[in-house]
Amino acid sequence: MEAEFVDWLRKRLSAHSNVELGLGDDAAILRWKDAANCVVTTDLLTDQVDFDLELHDPRRIGRKTLAVNLSDLAAMASRPVAAVISLALPRDGALRLAQELYEGLIPLAEEFDVAIAGGDTNCWQGPLAVSVTAIGAVTPHGALRRDGARPNDVLMVTGTFGGSLRGKQFDFTPRVREALDLNANYNIHAALDVSDGLSLDISRLAQESGCGACLDLDTIPVSQDAYELSASSPENLTPLERALSDGEDFELVLAVPSKEAERLLSDQALEVPITRIGVCTAQPGLTCIDHRGRTRSLAPRGFEH
Repeated sequence: MEAEFVDWLRKRLSAHSNVELGLGDDAAILRWKDAANCVVTTDLLTDQVDFDLELHDPRRIGRKTLAVNLSDLAAMASRPVAAVISLALPRDGALRLAQELYEGLIPLAEEFDVAIAGGDTNCWQGPLAVSVTAIGAVTPHGALRRDGARPNDVLMVTGTFGGSLRGKQFDFTPRVREALDLNANYNIHAALDVSDGLSLDISRLAQESGCGACLDLDTIPVSQDAYELSASSPENLTPLERALSDGEDFELVLAVPSKEAERLLSDQALEVPITRIGVCTAQPGLTCIDHRGRTRSLAPRGFEH
């Protein structure tokens, strides 16, 4: 539904002079007179879709609602400035729940110097829903976007993938610092954060850039959580399949010119590891190189909204 809705909106909405970049990326970029461009992103998280209020600590839920937005700002290499938060709370115990949600997100806001600038709160008979809108500032190095990848660019990722259900979906650290550092010191053509699934999100970056992508499956950094979840889950997915499709890893994918990628890998200047996992191709679509060295098509998999 999401892809069809975005396509409809792109046709329905007229271009606006205040918008540098609108639909299709991790966040919007607004034009501000006599100031750096402003980056705006929003996420709506709901009970039974993004969390389970009966199973998960409201403080972890609150933290996640802000963290996913900061991850979008990281994907744009923008500096977080402020956030506004809107809550639709179940009537029973609404005040205590609201307080616990904020107790979870405030430490993260303080960690990244984010002003909680306002929002809205309502009670109803339905499930918990939290909408966060985060605002960031573009640095002098410019914003990273999804649509800048070019054929022969190297695809690189931070961190590891898969098994986020074991806790990473709540406890991850948005890669804001890493994105700002990378954007300041390296030539990066495109970026996004992995929220819905590594293969699915890479296919989106490639599509926005008008190119394709080929992944080397042997190089995908699979998390220990993916191995443990595969061993204990009845879904019969391999750790690699989980790394490609589980989603909610909130790591960065970067499209980097080949010589710059070599320099970046040689430096490894960040605390989080960076791994080369493939290349952008002139031919559209998603392909992969398997463990036998064969190139074949790869179906993008992940969470479809």
